[in-house]
Amino acid sequence: MRVANSRKVFDARPVIGSGRGETDDGPETTADRRAAVSGPRSGDRIGAESVPGSADFGANGASAVPDTGDAEAGNDSRAVELAAGLDRVLARIDAACAAAGRDPGDVRLLPVTKYFPASDIAALYRLGRRDFGENRPQEAGAKAAELSDLGVRWHLVGQLQRNKARQVARWAYAVHSVDSERLATALATATAAALDSGERDTPLEVLIQVSLDADPTRGGVEPGAVPALADHIAESTELRLAGIMAIPPRTADPDAEFARLAEVCTRLRTGHPGATELSAGMSNDLERAIAHGSTCVRVGTALLGARPITSA
Repeated sequence: MRVANSRKVFDARPVIGSGRGETDDGPETTADRRAAVSGPRSGDRIGAESVPGSADFGANGASAVPDTGDAEAGNDSRAVELAAGLDRVLARIDAACAAAGRDPGDVRLLPVTKYFPASDIAALYRLGRRDFGENRPQEAGAKAAELSDLGVRWHLVGQLQRNKARQVARWAYAVHSVDSERLATALATATAAALDSGERDTPLEVLIQVSLDADPTRGGVEPGAVPALADHIAESTELRLAGIMAIPPRTADPDAEFARLAEVCTRLRTGHPGATELSAGMSNDLERAIAHGSTCVRVGTALLGARPITSA
C-alpha cells in the first residue's frame, strides 16, 4: 500500500530543528528558551525521538546523553559558547518572525554541524536540539555512529551522489538536496533495502533542491522542472515529499530570489499539499528568508562559530 504524501510530514512532530523547543510539549515560550539554554530543567521530559534503525523511530520518548566523565567537564566552556550562540540565533528568529508577522513556532532552526565535532552536537542536544544538518555523507555517517545512543534526527543538506544513497538511507531522517529523478529512485531503492533490513522503519523525508542560478556546481533543478520531479517522488512508498530547499545565488538580490523561491513553493503545494517545507536561509540571510516564508533556516557559523580548519 502506497504511503500517502498529503499530510504535513514535518509537522507530525517537531522536525527540522524547531526554532522553539525540541520537546513535544508545543511551542516554547521565551522563558522556556532561556531555561533550555541553561540546560534541561529538573523533571523535564526530553522528548527525544529514536533514529533510523530503532523500533520506535519517530516516537516520543526519553534519551540520555552518554556519560563522558571528566571529558564533559573539560567541555564546559564550549557548552557555554554554544548556549550563547543558540540564544542569539533563536532571538534573531523571534525578531524576524515578529517583523514578518509570523508565528515563531512556524520556523525551525536546523544547526549545520559540518566539520564540527560530535561533542558539539551532544552539547546542543543537551540544550534541546534534536535535528542536525550535515553536508558530507561520510562525516555524517561517522557522527551518527558515534552518537547512536541519542535521539538525533540527521538531515543531509549537501549534494549527494547516487552511489552514496545506500549509505545515507541507513542513518538519515531527511535529505534536502534531491535534484533528479535518478537520485530520487536511488534513494527510494536504498530506503527500501534499509526498511527490509530493519536499519530504519519509516520512509525517508526528502526536499527538492531548486536551482536559482543554473550553476551546476551547486546542484538543484530549474524551477520549471520541480512539478515533474515532485510527481516522481510522490509515486514512491519509501519517500515522503516534504517541500523544497534552495541556496540563493551569491551575486543576486536575496529578496528577489527568496520571493521567487516562495512562488515555486506555493505552486508545488497546489499539487502536493503535504509539501509544506521551505528550507531556505542561513547565518547571513535568515531574516530575509523568514520574511519570504522560510520554514527552516540552516545555521552553522552564527550558532557554532567559525568552522574548524580541516584538510578534508
